[in-house]
Amino acid sequence: MALDGIVTRAIVHELQPFIGARIGKIYQPSTHDLIFILRGSGGGGKLLLSANPTYPRVHLTDRNSINPAEAPMFCMLMRKHCEGGTIESISQVGMERIIHIQVRTRDELGDVSAKKIIIELMGRHSNIILTELATGIIIDGIHHVTPTISSYRNVMPGIAYIEPPRQHKLNPLDIGKEAFVSLAAAAEEAALLADSGEEQEPEEIIEGELAGLLKSLEEPKADGTGGPAPSADPAGWMVHAFSGMSPLIAGEIVRQRGGGSVTSAGLSGNGQADSGILTDHWTEEIASLWQAFNTVLEPVRECRFSPMSGANAKGKPVFSAIPLTLPDDHVKHYSSISSCLEDYYGDKAERDTVKQRVSDLIRFLSNERSKNVKKLANLQKDLDEAQDADQFRIWGELLFASLHAVSKGDKQAKLVNYYDEDQAEITIPLDPLLSPSDNAQRYFKKYNKYKNSLLVINEQLLKTHEEIAYMETLLQQLAHASLNDIEEIRDELVSQGYLRDRSKKGKKKKKAARPTLQVFTSSEGIDIYVGKNNLQNEYVTNRLASANDTWLHTKDIPGSHVVIRSESFGDATLEEAAQLAAYFSQAKQSSSVPVDCTLIRHVRKPSGAKPGFVIYDHQKTLFVTPDEERIKSLPNTLKS
Repeated sequence: MALDGIVTRAIVHELQPFIGARIGKIYQPSTHDLIFILRGSGGGGKLLLSANPTYPRVHLTDRNSINPAEAPMFCMLMRKHCEGGTIESISQVGMERIIHIQVRTRDELGDVSAKKIIIELMGRHSNIILTELATGIIIDGIHHVTPTISSYRNVMPGIAYIEPPRQHKLNPLDIGKEAFVSLAAAAEEAALLADSGEEQEPEEIIEGELAGLLKSLEEPKADGTGGPAPSADPAGWMVHAFSGMSPLIAGEIVRQRGGGSVTSAGLSGNGQADSGILTDHWTEEIASLWQAFNTVLEPVRECRFSPMSGANAKGKPVFSAIPLTLPDDHVKHYSSISSCLEDYYGDKAERDTVKQRVSDLIRFLSNERSKNVKKLANLQKDLDEAQDADQFRIWGELLFASLHAVSKGDKQAKLVNYYDEDQAEITIPLDPLLSPSDNAQRYFKKYNKYKNSLLVINEQLLKTHEEIAYMETLLQQLAHASLNDIEEIRDELVSQGYLRDRSKKGKKKKKAARPTLQVFTSSEGIDIYVGKNNLQNEYVTNRLASANDTWLHTKDIPGSHVVIRSESFGDATLEEAAQLAAYFSQAKQSSSVPVDCTLIRHVRKPSGAKPGFVIYDHQKTLFVTPDEERIKSLPNTLKS
């Protein structure tokens, strides 16, 4: 589920210790995300601000990310105005999904200036906007909103910041029992009146364009009306009436009250609302709904959060800043909302971005693989035909030996096969338009053609098998690729001649001397290097590792090269390295995956082989079942 106002409140509460902290460095690892390195007397932290349209969020993070060699323009601007600044306040707008971070810094002249960073966590409309605190003028936003996109407000440098459209909902933390019951009663009667189709008094009826204009100017009242009736859909009514209230929390309130809806006995008389009087039973039901409402939101008022995640009744993964009654047996609890969000979102945001970036590569590699599979079938057919080459030679020799017994115009010749031990008779097909001698010559030509083609076909078969294996390896690597890995794979395909170089002429990319590698630390404290593409595989195996380091790879399955950078280690490290080799392979979802391990000295790359291809010997084979939780529990970092 998406962030709601309650989760936003938990985030803001958790970030309060960073008031007074200094913003050390600012990075923009992707189009939608900013990373602030915070430093303060109470310790530092890494703060993620994300305006991702699918996964918008703000939380502390330990995740390592690759930063672009050249910082994007918005990142440069944020560095100019906020780096070195001190955070003066972190606040939430009501119960909305909007966070304000006020920063005090010094400009180029050394004068003190104040800026406000506004983070709007609103799905596809999410944004990170930097404004002047004193004037409210926008300095810039991570996403620009032009008049063609929105007629209500624009997010462009130099114009005044306007808040997102108000939803005119009530703050659920500021309401008491009497007000809650009154709101529910007003909403119930309004819904009943709407259902009964009662018309307004004639003097109030205004028609035509004037009516439309007045309706557009009219501000909806924050009175809980206009939505579903509390009797029919209490959860829906609460979502409609209260800001920051998600369907998940509203559903929890209804569950704790002990029912799905307020009973229809709440209607007076025969179910009509003409008297406008609600029964005592209805009032009791609403009172019980208030009790559950107050119980669920009490820890939110007091900022006592207990983050958790699990699956709802439909099996959909959910998270919450407060306890929920979930049917899932695998409910997880967290010490902070940041760790909850980090675990819940995990690689989702990056994986989505990666999917968008690799779609063209996956399509290209899949097409290339399909072409080679078809080519393989055709080569196999040619090979089967070429296997008959000796048959054509025998037919030619038998025809030459029996020219006197064959006449032009014959469609076949029945001759004794002198090459057969039993001297059996053989039937040889003939072209009736050719002489017996020409028929014999035709079979000799076929024999020579197929004999010569056998060598070529076998070479082509070997090459085609290698191409298929190469494409499958790259497809597997793309399944585990990070944003940085994608560019390395794309560069590899360009260097191998599969793709054209899309970079502008004269602007050649500066290639890094060493690729960035993911390094895991085993439970015994030993570094385990994992290559996630061929460039990394070749560097890890052929340049970085020492002769007595241990090398691992899934047996006959495309996967990563894994190297244990130590000559001595225990069974735990070996088993964890095998787990990594199996996890970062095509057999990630399989059980009992065979993983070969040997010393680096026994691994070598054949001359002219494809990138990442090696041969090895003196191996032993381990069988492991990849355990994602165990892999994620291993400390890891990025090294270049």
